[in-house]
Amino acid sequence: MNITEKLRSAIRDVPDFPKPGILFKDITPILENPQLCREITIALAGPYSADVPDAIVGVESRGFLFGMLLAQHFGIPFIPVRKAGKLPYQTISYSYNLEYGSATVEMHVDSIKPNWKVVVHDDLLATGGTAAAAAELILRQGAAVSGFSFLVELGFLNGNEALSKYNARVDSLISF
Repeated sequence: MNITEKLRSAIRDVPDFPKPGILFKDITPILENPQLCREITIALAGPYSADVPDAIVGVESRGFLFGMLLAQHFGIPFIPVRKAGKLPYQTISYSYNLEYGSATVEMHVDSIKPNWKVVVHDDLLATGGTAAAAAELILRQGAAVSGFSFLVELGFLNGNEALSKYNARVDSLISF
């Protein structure tokens, strides 16, 4: 079985979560399988192996799971991007619009170094808004976004379009 087939069989559909009409793609069963986690890490790393980034930015909270493993795989820093008010040190923030409201994400001001090539990782690409916000934090610190990495892409939401302005690769292991 290839990685896409393994993911398809491991990801659990949860209807009406977090609200009616949503079919939630639950990745937690993957975490119970250490061999699959290793295979996912290798698959996520593959597109970046020829040009290893300087850091991996993981988006709160599920982006921390494989973002950290990806950083460890390459032996590079892992940098968390969190919701406003969650990081203890001085931060840089970026606010963006959601379908119904707005959100703000932050990272520490000293995490990204100028001219670094950084990959943004999250578990899921939906509309691309949160990944784009993480990219803006990276750019504001003088670094470049070399890629976006996701386990799952919800292709019908066209998140790729929101990320196209960064001229960076967008990789997902499985698309629904």
